[in-house]
Amino acid sequence: MDDLEELNVSDNENVLTQEEREDLEAADETVIPITYSGQDFDVDGLVRRLDNGDMIIPRFGLSDRTVEVDGFQREFVWSKRQMDRFIETLLLEYPVPGIFLVKQQSDKRLLVLDGQQRLLTLQSFKKGVYNKRVFELKNVCEQFRGLSYEKLSDAQRRAFDNAFIQATVVNMDENPESREAVYQIFERLNSGGTQLTAHEIRVAIFTGSLVQELSILNDNEHWRSIYGPKNRRLRDHELILRIIALYLNAQNYAAPLKSFLNRFMSENRGSGENIRAAEKMFEWSVERMDNDCLIRVLKSNNPRVSTAVMESFIVSVMHLRKAGRDCSVDTLFPAAEKLMSSETYVNSCAESTTNEGKVRARLQEAWNVINDYSSQS
Repeated sequence: MDDLEELNVSDNENVLTQEEREDLEAADETVIPITYSGQDFDVDGLVRRLDNGDMIIPRFGLSDRTVEVDGFQREFVWSKRQMDRFIETLLLEYPVPGIFLVKQQSDKRLLVLDGQQRLLTLQSFKKGVYNKRVFELKNVCEQFRGLSYEKLSDAQRRAFDNAFIQATVVNMDENPESREAVYQIFERLNSGGTQLTAHEIRVAIFTGSLVQELSILNDNEHWRSIYGPKNRRLRDHELILRIIALYLNAQNYAAPLKSFLNRFMSENRGSGENIRAAEKMFEWSVERMDNDCLIRVLKSNNPRVSTAVMESFIVSVMHLRKAGRDCSVDTLFPAAEKLMSSETYVNSCAESTTNEGKVRARLQEAWNVINDYSSQS
């Protein structure tokens, strides 16, 4: 049972779980063509667009409802040394890597798909402030050391402002295929440093009412009591999506998990009655499961409940509620004990947990056991 994959696998949340790595590396079901173009921007123009809001760096939970993408960018992670070296590269008039942008068709704004660190560095240097301090170059060659934007000579300022950065501009329409294509592009760009998870990309590309409703569910006091502190990598947010998607559509589950969840998000971006009904079932179920003794059994001597256990158990409780059956702790506790002592069930919750056979096996066994104990009540 120690092999069960935990909800928060590592104390270092930046480390991808085995399941997340497998999901990202899985081949896409279909490859979707896109339209894109190359465009050169000077630094002065890039910063002006950022300042004016014509180019934006979206983040998860962004309140601006006119932005079609909610947040695939992580927080700024470059060190001051990296920022200094990038500015120095421009002042030396050396070439720099290009950026990727998505053109939002509704208002023609440009969303930053890749290049956040570079763009925010440019903006901070030109503004003259970083981390509430004057942005002066330190980790650079002698001729630039101690310079801020205001201290640049006319020639240096021209070299900086007029430096060109190449951009690939991807056109994203409102149709699901276009969004899936952008997802696939970002996934391929997502390498090195702190990689985004499939879900961190997903909530950006398939934004809509469903993403916001999942965020509200993620704040549910009973869910927080069961799961624990919020996960900065949105693993708790993704688990709720998995539960809702499998509750409504388990019969159509097919690996890889990322494609299954992408389809579900795409088809239900605007939510709907069936989604809201499922959300109510989720809230009802986690309220009934918010019991220390029950959760202790489901943890099975591990610090946290595994993703696969939580997913299958809650989906089964939701179906039991829908059927109007008994879902009291007196029913759920012995059912949890039997499940966690079942070698077949535990194996279906350990390693390669998104395999079709394992997903179906654990959902079926969880339902059979919980339903059986409910019938005895």
